[in-house]
Amino acid sequence: MTITSVNVRNQFKGIIQEIVAGSVVSEVNVETKAGIFTSIISTRSVQDLDLKIGSEVVVLIKSTEVSLAKL
Repeated sequence: MTITSVNVRNQFKGIIQEIVAGSVVSEVNVETKAGIFTSIISTRSVQDLDLKIGSEVVVLIKSTEVSLAKL
């Protein structure tokens, strides 16, 4: 799966290895073929996307930002 509106060079499929949940923001660590990426996203987004350890996601890179899309 790719997110078509984003350049394919900025996408990395991976599996969530760790989630460090906080009251407002959470750290999500994703293992990809290119290495481990860490994203800081709102805890509400973690819940809304139903992200869990083992979930397959796409890491989206935008200059100073790393986003996730659940597959």
